[in-house]
Amino acid sequence: MTRWYQEKKKEHFYKKAKKEGYRARSAYKIKEIQKKFNIVKKNDVVLDLGCAPGGWSQVAKELVGNKGQVVGIDILSVKPIDDVFFIKGDMTEEKSIEKIKKVLGKKNVDVVLSDMSPDISGNYDMDQARSIYLCEKALETSKVFLKKEGSFVCKAFEGKDIDSFIKILKKNFRTVKRFSPKSSRKSSSEIYIIGRGFQK
Repeated sequence: MTRWYQEKKKEHFYKKAKKEGYRARSAYKIKEIQKKFNIVKKNDVVLDLGCAPGGWSQVAKELVGNKGQVVGIDILSVKPIDDVFFIKGDMTEEKSIEKIKKVLGKKNVDVVLSDMSPDISGNYDMDQARSIYLCEKALETSKVFLKKEGSFVCKAFEGKDIDSFIKILKKNFRTVKRFSPKSSRKSSSEIYIIGRGFQK
């Protein structure tokens, strides 16, 4: 796969996002996951971790409809989206859990989405370990908010730590799958891990 083709593909999804009103090309990744796994249902409550700039939250809101709820949290500020509640917070800090609790009240969450990614250092082993750390944090958050039989999606970088993380997920979910969206760059090592049927 040539670099020229990779760049052209990247440009294609970027232009498509602009044309269709999505904030990021990553919106197509969650659309692909939804098409294959039917993760988000109408009227669901969805928690979007690492939500900036808001592309996944946009798609989630379309899927849950008027009676559903989407709550997003990110360390960065996110421009408002109608009927989506954004929280500014760091998901590696305990106080972020408290912020989410204040918004959700006693509601349990149907789906936890995490497109969180570490700041890329250029040291692949370090970056991969950090990506798994963020997946672990997303799983910890799921254990607080996710309802029984709920679903979980997180982004990870392929590498030596991923299999051990998937083993942990398999203890918490009935089914665990790996998925590589077509809208990811071919050169990317990112993979999405989908857990379904959360077991409290």
